[in-house]
Amino acid sequence: MELLTILMRTLFSYFFLLLIMRLMGKRELGQMSLFDVVISIMLAEMAVLAIDQVEKPLLHMFSPMILIMLLEIGMAYLFMKSKKIRNFVNGEADVLIANGEIREEALKKNRLNLDDLLIHLRQENVKNLADVEFAILETTGKVSVFTKPEKSPVTLQDLCLQEKKPKKSLTGVTVSFPIPLIMDGEVQTDAVEKIGKNIFWLKQELKKQGYRHTNEIMFCSIDEQGKLFVNKTQYPRK
Repeated sequence: MELLTILMRTLFSYFFLLLIMRLMGKRELGQMSLFDVVISIMLAEMAVLAIDQVEKPLLHMFSPMILIMLLEIGMAYLFMKSKKIRNFVNGEADVLIANGEIREEALKKNRLNLDDLLIHLRQENVKNLADVEFAILETTGKVSVFTKPEKSPVTLQDLCLQEKKPKKSLTGVTVSFPIPLIMDGEVQTDAVEKIGKNIFWLKQELKKQGYRHTNEIMFCSIDEQGKLFVNKTQYPRK
């Protein structure tokens, strides 16, 4: 009889956990942040206890799981609304290689050594560290790698470069790789200062594109040609 109870609890816990993960909108393992991993481990442990402790009612075992699900949904909502909370919980992306130079302080901060860095580069099909222009450690633990222009794969557009004049910067700014200037309606002051401009300049450039206030914008970045990419928000901040 106890064996049957365990089997039924296992079956019920399996589908209940699937339902919770579905409601939380979990991503694939490679895209999960540290916060997501902790939540997943906690839910898995609770599911095991629900199966093992047959003397306790299922309601008592599943109630904490439901609470965690509600907390996760609430935190996800806060992450969408506040970049500060998102950075506090998930951390921020770190530049490991900038302009072809390894940033030792970034490696130490993230407890990475050169062997770890080389492994990440090989996983991105980069054989030679000298070919890398930028390498960024994302909050998911994945390293995004950008190779130097002369080492990048040739595209059809590249083959036509001699027939076209180089595009001039529309904003008078040239950067090495796209930089986010506005995220979730908040101006990234450090990023604006990094490109040698100020908030007044950014507002003027946005006005040229028909945007009167920064709270109308969900995301704005500047690319290598100095062109602004703007994505308008559906939920303007008040």
